Amino acid sequence: MTRVVVGEFFKGEKNPKIIGVGEAPSFGLRHGYVTDSAQTIASIKNAVRAAEKSAGVPIRRALVALSGTTLQGYTSAGSAIVSKADSEVTALDVRKVLEDAEENLSLGNKKIIHSYPVSFRLDGKEVQGRLEGLRGAKLEVKALFIAYSFVHLEDLLSALAEAGVETVDVVASPVAAEDLCLSEKQKIVGVALIDIGDQKTSVSVFENGELASLHTFAIGSADITNDIALGLKIPLELAEDLKRGAVSEEFSQKKLDEIIEARLCDIFESIDNHLKKIKRSELLPAGAVFIGGGATVAGLLELSKTTLKLPSSIGNTEIFSNAKTKLRDPAWFAALGLLSASKSHGNFSSGTLASIWRDLKTAIKLGLKQLMP
Repeated sequence: MTRVVVGEFFKGEKNPKIIGVGEAPSFGLRHGYVTDSAQTIASIKNAVRAAEKSAGVPIRRALVALSGTTLQGYTSAGSAIVSKADSEVTALDVRKVLEDAEENLSLGNKKIIHSYPVSFRLDGKEVQGRLEGLRGAKLEVKALFIAYSFVHLEDLLSALAEAGVETVDVVASPVAAEDLCLSEKQKIVGVALIDIGDQKTSVSVFENGELASLHTFAIGSADITNDIALGLKIPLELAEDLKRGAVSEEFSQKKLDEIIEARLCDIFESIDNHLKKIKRSELLPAGAVFIGGGATVAGLLELSKTTLKLPSSIGNTEIFSNAKTKLRDPAWFAALGLLSASKSHGNFSSGTLASIWRDLKTAIKLGLKQLMP
């Protein structure tokens, strides 16, 4: 689904008031990238039109949440010699060491959307807290970079522009949703935010208050629906209802449970393999928090607790007290999270979007010029 949330900020209020929402089926997209631009543009227009009708205001600009299989996290290390003669670390040194870590990455056709320092070392000793003002010779960093396919991002921005929406900035979906459904305590002790979408699943691990890892898999809740439809020989619409807990005497509940459990086990196996890779399997005290459209699949929490061996819960939020009932559905959390994130995080993409958007607008102008008589 393509979802739009419209919010309005009021002076003195910490969070915006939600004044409109809109949604429409997503077509022309596969695993988060555009496969048919005309269908994608139509989906965006339909969702925006519904949101405009709900809010009573025109929508011309928007923050955009990115998801899909090309959204991945990459860890890199960098180092730099402290520049000042008196060996005092400055903000310039911090920027230099992060730039060195970024240069040490080989991302091919991907562009960095966010960067997060994971840890710093000064003269071989780990540093907690503020670096500026400390004295030393060599600064080192371990950092996490969130990247997305440049081509897929360009296609998405182009579709939004053709739909009449200017992209103000882009943000990774887990980053948009984190403040909405995770507490600071959870993020400090260790928690996995698991977003099960229609065609993908992402797992984001937070520790010490920061994002420490992000990985996306090409498997989602649509695979469960397809399995049910094939296993029970029923239409997809009915399979979707059964996936979400609808009861029907026509079908064996035992067989339905077996079908759902088999695919959920595939998803949890992928998640646990990633947690093992980063040495966090069964080691996250705050457990797993599920969001996304697939978070409401029948039996998900019980199976998660037994297979991942972690405390498990469905994401919820109390941030927007005026939110409509439908927005309590974790499928809305990425779009809803953009509203609170827009105020607390400022610019997300550190200039990446600005350069892409500039190049894209130039290309559009040139294309229009060629079509003119």
